[in-house]
Amino acid sequence: QVQLVESGGGLVQPGESLRLSCAASGVTLAYYTIAWFRQTPGKGREAVSCITSSGGDTFYADSVKGRFTISRDNAKNTVYLQMNSLKPEDTAVYYCAADSRPATPRTLVLKWLSWDFGSWGQGTQVTVAS
Repeated sequence: QVQLVESGGGLVQPGESLRLSCAASGVTLAYYTIAWFRQTPGKGREAVSCITSSGGDTFYADSVKGRFTISRDNAKNTVYLQMNSLKPEDTAVYYCAADSRPATPRTLVLKWLSWDFGSWGQGTQVTVAS
């Protein structure tokens, strides 16, 4: 069972940056595709970003493209989401998730968009407000 712990959330002003971390225990994260999702009571849920196990492919929601960067440090068993130029509409609970099932890039995107990942963290709150 993959245990994931998100950290790095907080309260920032519009235009500022945050870096979220997703750390794993009990497994070698290098074998897993990792994704970030977010959810708000009003807007619902959104698939934010995804990175393959090799790090060779990354995917982003249009709403964050050019502002957010997903990366992984397999030596530290951690995946990051660098969030720059934050906007109030980025306010949400952010979750990381892991999945080890083999998938083609097209299938992976479908799984990511449908939140079809096997293991989930507890989430970290990001609030962007002035």
